[in-house]
Amino acid sequence: MTSTDTGPRCWGCTKPSVMPPPTGRSCRCALDQPVLSDDPILQHDLQLPDSWWAELAGTLEKVAAVDTDRVAVRQQYMDRAIPEFVGIPAPAVTCWTTAHADLHWANLAAPLRLLDWEGWGQAPEGFDAATLYAYSLLQPDTAARVRDAFPVLGSPAGFAAEATVCAQLLQTVARGDNPVLEDQLRNWSGELRHR
Repeated sequence: MTSTDTGPRCWGCTKPSVMPPPTGRSCRCALDQPVLSDDPILQHDLQLPDSWWAELAGTLEKVAAVDTDRVAVRQQYMDRAIPEFVGIPAPAVTCWTTAHADLHWANLAAPLRLLDWEGWGQAPEGFDAATLYAYSLLQPDTAARVRDAFPVLGSPAGFAAEATVCAQLLQTVARGDNPVLEDQLRNWSGELRHR
């Protein structure tokens, strides 16, 4: 964390004891290394060391344990969007945890930094992993690495998160955003319908 008594605080760090930022705080900082992608959607395969993946998984576990009343994903949204965009009833959420809630490649750096915290809050377990997976779909090797790093993906515990993220991004496609992901998202929604 970059902090001075009079200056801004940066919560783009890997010290989970200071993440997420306190409510009402402005988060601005200078980053001393570039983000992993200029676009949320990964356009090229990444070769990140196992230690980076382990640190990311450990950091997200600590974030998930943060107690908060903030909400990143609402049940009402899931109840409406998952049937509309994925074609299944909204699955029951077995566990709500705290999530960054916007974990994509333009919000990550190496060494590990998690940026852009304004949307953090409660979400279905595995939400951050599912989000990172979705934004990796154009790069099959990286998408597989995300699944390896986060075993909640593909499990009953992570099903609600996967369906929610898939619905969110298919909704953006319906509005004309992220068209490059449409085929991969439709394939993913098909897999979800057959689980």
